[in-house]
Amino acid sequence: MMQALYSLATWLAQPLVRRKLKRRARVEPLYGHAVEQRFGFYDTPPLSGEGPGCVWVHAVSLGETRAAAVLIAGLRQRYPAMRLLLTHGTATGWEQGAALLQEGDLQTWLPWDTPGAVQRFLAHFKPRMGLLMETEVWPNLVAACRASGVPLCLVNARMSEKSVRQALRLRRLAFAAYSGLHTVLAQTEQDAQRLRALGATVNAITGNLKFDATPDAALVQSGRTWHGAHYKPVLMFTSSREGEEQLLIDALKAHPVADVQWLVVPRHPQRFDAVAALFVAAGFTLSRRSTWSDAPVDADIWLGDSLGEMALYYGLADAALLGGSFAPLGGQNLIEAAACGCPVLMGPHTFNFAQAAEMAEEAGAAMRCADISDAVQRGQALLCDAGAVAQARQTALGWAQAHRGATQRTLDALPA
Repeated sequence: MMQALYSLATWLAQPLVRRKLKRRARVEPLYGHAVEQRFGFYDTPPLSGEGPGCVWVHAVSLGETRAAAVLIAGLRQRYPAMRLLLTHGTATGWEQGAALLQEGDLQTWLPWDTPGAVQRFLAHFKPRMGLLMETEVWPNLVAACRASGVPLCLVNARMSEKSVRQALRLRRLAFAAYSGLHTVLAQTEQDAQRLRALGATVNAITGNLKFDATPDAALVQSGRTWHGAHYKPVLMFTSSREGEEQLLIDALKAHPVADVQWLVVPRHPQRFDAVAALFVAAGFTLSRRSTWSDAPVDADIWLGDSLGEMALYYGLADAALLGGSFAPLGGQNLIEAAACGCPVLMGPHTFNFAQAAEMAEEAGAAMRCADISDAVQRGQALLCDAGAVAQARQTALGWAQAHRGATQRTLDALPA
């Protein structure tokens, strides 16, 4: 009964989904691309193949797609004849995922979770196996895969306390979805316990795939070269979310410091212009990465308004404030910063990456701060001590390297 009501609700919501996509496409045109794919209608040829055949990987957004990259590389090594079907839910995920495709692969949107759309998706692509990255579990998708005999696996799985509480509001629906998964591979034991509370059978604890991602060494070196030519230490606000830039502005006005260069990299590209306008309106001079040629241009604030260059920004920075952790948003991934040798200052809200944040704090790769004002002051104090910065860099890098190996553990635990 609950599944039927859910299916009815998703079917009735389709006009609202179309309206939302149209609205978002005004800012990010990719949301207007191939809209019918989101409802299970395709003009691409079906995917099929010999050997391991079509492996379907769903990476909803940017972070999940970055994690999927290392897993896809491992799958290609294990199954050279593999053809990839890569699905997403967001424009940033699609843009990042396009670089992972090889000849014969396909990229499409994950269908909206109505029974009809999901069944058309499976009938069209006929995947041998489905791998959902981290959190994307949809009740009708799970039920249709189970009925069609498609092993559906949740890999690099994470589950916060907040997400458990939300899922338990629809307990029967959640239990049916999570118990219907073929394989569940959790990042940590804490994630496994929360997944079990929703009915999942956790097959293994494999660690976090993001530790296995290797930063682009050329980009890191470019950032460090630019840093070496600049006379100020650089403090970065990485993956900042809406409302957090204003918190930073307030903190900088309350505690102005002249000998630190600020670099702000918003999490969502559609906000680049709004963030730039916010700092200019507050009286700061601003220089955008998109206008640089051979080197950064002097200004109070550097704005990282490009995609695919996080390694460059981390190479340019001496330390980074972690976006999403100063407003109650759950934090962003701090592993990439550490892998680039960039120590992190994080706020009180890291529930989306709780275990990684705790591990980093215990190892000294990250510093917990009470709020953004505390982070600004502690970050500025750190940057005044070149020896402390060098030690913090090495600690962050060592922590990231010590937790590699999730890709191999994941491959070993997947169905044959």
